Amino acid sequence: MKLKIIIILFIAALAAFPAYAGDFEPASFITAHNKWRAGVGVKEPLSYSPALAVSAQAWADNLKQTNQCQMRHSKADGKYGENLYWASAVNWSDGRKELQKVIPEQVVDSWGSEKADYNYAKNSCKPGKMCGHYTQMVWRTTKTVGCAMAVCEDTKQQVWVCQYQPAGNWVGKKPY
Repeated sequence: MKLKIIIILFIAALAAFPAYAGDFEPASFITAHNKWRAGVGVKEPLSYSPALAVSAQAWADNLKQTNQCQMRHSKADGKYGENLYWASAVNWSDGRKELQKVIPEQVVDSWGSEKADYNYAKNSCKPGKMCGHYTQMVWRTTKTVGCAMAVCEDTKQQVWVCQYQPAGNWVGKKPY
């Protein structure tokens, strides 16, 4: 009986949330991720997970509703990896705020730019730098990704979330 209830709730959640959010196609996220993976010799391409996209959308919506679109990681507990991206509004001199035009490639490339701060031989980031978003994207054993975004209407800020399975960034392991 409990299993039936869980399945019904899961199906209801899938129906309540789109497989992706905003005006982007999931394929654009896949293409951008796989470009970075191929660039370091990871031949296994990621595929898009509608279930992870639902989870990512739920977390983006949570950040919108409880955190004013400010970034904070969910509590994945190893179930998935997660990358976050935040975009400010375009602020005009007359006080108007406008939604910044952000595309999936821009989000993924911002994470990928951390490659410059990653030392593969030492499997570490440069001191004071971050590179875990990059390493999660190119983690060889990661197979699927789901992404979403939310907009805080009052501030026109955006928060983007991608979740990955299996999770990467395991201490002592190299990404590829």
